[in-house]
Amino acid sequence: MTQTVQTLVSISNVDKIFKRGSEEIHVLGGLDLEIPQAEFLALMGPSGSGKSTLLNLIGGLDRPSQGSVAVGGERIDELSDRRLAAWRARHVGLVFQFYNLMPMLSAQKNVELPLLLTHLSRSERKKRAAIALEIVGLSHRTDHFPRTLSGGEQQRVGIARAIVTDPTLLLCDEPTGDLDRKSGDEILSLLQALNQEQGKTIVMVTHDIHAAARASRTLYLNKGQLSTEAEE
Repeated sequence: MTQTVQTLVSISNVDKIFKRGSEEIHVLGGLDLEIPQAEFLALMGPSGSGKSTLLNLIGGLDRPSQGSVAVGGERIDELSDRRLAAWRARHVGLVFQFYNLMPMLSAQKNVELPLLLTHLSRSERKKRAAIALEIVGLSHRTDHFPRTLSGGEQQRVGIARAIVTDPTLLLCDEPTGDLDRKSGDEILSLLQALNQEQGKTIVMVTHDIHAAARASRTLYLNKGQLSTEAEE
């Protein structure tokens, strides 16, 4: 019996226009995209092609100038700012190129940060952060501060922070861009494990063909449109 794969993200006829004074900059134009649940999608394209803009639209960090963005059947482009912020807190985990860790907080406390927006008790927050750090292989580094961790370890803390709320979507913007090849490969293996073993839906922006090869599908963004092949 064939199992039906559900569409998690549905983007239809999306335009994104930025204004710079009287000038309009068209970044995305009439873009359509569907992302199945539990897919690991890589987005590639030249600098300025709109990859991060598209990632921000999927995560509700920005709104389209035109068109619709639905996640789990909900039109997030129609939510009020307050409801959209609450939606992001429940459904989106973000992984950044430069980690964005708080230098004065331990790994444990950094991972707990998204949970401060919930009604969980202090002990429950600590428990969930410990589980997330165990998943990324850093149980032995919970009390260490970012300055005492390697780049790869800091990114693992960043991933633990992103998954601690058990989000619907894991959005990664150049997650290996600041790492050496060995550390980058370890992070990519971790993302693959989260996708394959825990069913996380991951969208990753990357310039690195080696990184994109770890995804289950790669799309190329150029001139505001997506394709399955890079332009020459």
